[in-house]
Amino acid sequence: MPRVRTFIAIDPGRPIQDRLVSLQENLARTGVQVKWVERDNLHVTLLFLGEVDDRDVPAVCRAVEDGVKQHKPFELTVEKAGCFPNLRRPRVLWVGVGGGAQEVAAIHHALEPPLLELGCYRREERQYTPHITLGRVRSERPMDELAAALVKQQSWKAGETVMREVQVMSSELTPAGPLYTVMCRARLGEPGA
Repeated sequence: MPRVRTFIAIDPGRPIQDRLVSLQENLARTGVQVKWVERDNLHVTLLFLGEVDDRDVPAVCRAVEDGVKQHKPFELTVEKAGCFPNLRRPRVLWVGVGGGAQEVAAIHHALEPPLLELGCYRREERQYTPHITLGRVRSERPMDELAAALVKQQSWKAGETVMREVQVMSSELTPAGPLYTVMCRARLGEPGA
């Protein structure tokens, strides 16, 4: 049975992606070796499902569609650069979700139970924190310049957008990087619907 590497995401839209690329370029000037996420792949991951049987994808799409219906569209702001695990040893560079973070977390929590029930998801140990991954640090060289650049970006803002849908995505790993494809879109419930 073919399997599909699957995750559920929020697309922040082209204007925010463009501002994220500008931030990546700014941080790249520090000279630290980073594998940057491509513009079209910049997104907020709601849940990473991993390998899902091809035949289970329609059930995943239905569960996501049902799970987001009770949530109304909301404004989402993307702001503030940071890193995991810390500034001394940055491994993952990210930007956070400011406004709308509670709504994103509520959607995440609403989707977990039906996907656990389908057997397509394993709950993660760490608490869910909405963010967009900018890149993964590849070098071991001193990180002082990168840390200083991240501190300067504490008040950085990419802007805001209205979130109206969640996407179920496939991820095909290629030598050039992951290739993401939208398998289905689940619209948030409209006011008064």
